[in-house]
Amino acid sequence: MQVDSGKRIREVKSKVAVVGGGVVGFSTAVCIAETLPHCSVTLLADKFSPETTSDGAAGILIVHPFPDIALERQRHWFRDSFEHLLAIAQSQDAADAGVLLSSGFTKAGGKVQEKKVSSLEELQADYDVIVNCSGLGSEELAGDADLYPVRGQIVKVDAPWLQLFIRSDAGKSYIYPGSRYVTLGGTRQEGDRRLEFDPGDAEHILERCTRLEPSLCRATVLGHWVGLRPYRKNPRVEMEAPQVDGRHVVHNYGHGSYGVALAWGTAVEACKMVRLCLEERHPTAKL
Repeated sequence: MQVDSGKRIREVKSKVAVVGGGVVGFSTAVCIAETLPHCSVTLLADKFSPETTSDGAAGILIVHPFPDIALERQRHWFRDSFEHLLAIAQSQDAADAGVLLSSGFTKAGGKVQEKKVSSLEELQADYDVIVNCSGLGSEELAGDADLYPVRGQIVKVDAPWLQLFIRSDAGKSYIYPGSRYVTLGGTRQEGDRRLEFDPGDAEHILERCTRLEPSLCRATVLGHWVGLRPYRKNPRVEMEAPQVDGRHVVHNYGHGSYGVALAWGTAVEACKMVRLCLEERHPTAKL
């Protein structure tokens, strides 16, 4: 609530835009919508599931330390994400976990808009805070020269007898059983922007994984997938200083291979930053 000069009380409905429809964008939008109910949250992206990089990710919960971020901060990110996903896995919604973030967002009052955002500035007139979760799109939207793609290709096979995962060669070769298929990987090709399926890569993946698990020679190939991971030396989770025009921007991107493992944790932190931005814009508002 906010008190005006006439001492009349009026409701302030702050408007927040979250740019990016992958696991980081949806996690951030859900977190804001659930934590700050007086906000109107709109998620904007030109691509949604099943066309995002997050959809093809095997989704193993594993992380690697980032060199320039305090270790305790990284631990918070992973712990918050792990506890959030564990709660889902142990709930009645476990079977629908792949769509839970989307349904939870709309249930919390969030809106989804299919829109190609060409610049963050184009949103400034309509929103109090803009949260940039655009992944590789931040090369353009944030002018981030430290961001680069790492190409990943996987093979999807039908091998329901496999129940345990195998990860070898520092994560370059892996076998991850899922609810609908087994994911075989992979590739880690820095600076490679190809989204086309490469039959040579697929052949090498099958060879490596069959050496690890010989029974895969009986598996049926269901399909292939290629995606570009948004890599930085360190993920960018921070507020920009307010612009002269009053625009507030929070960034949450650059998770590389660790989007699923860290998305909820960085979303929690980004949500706190959004609250700070709104408190600065509307000091007496109820958030």
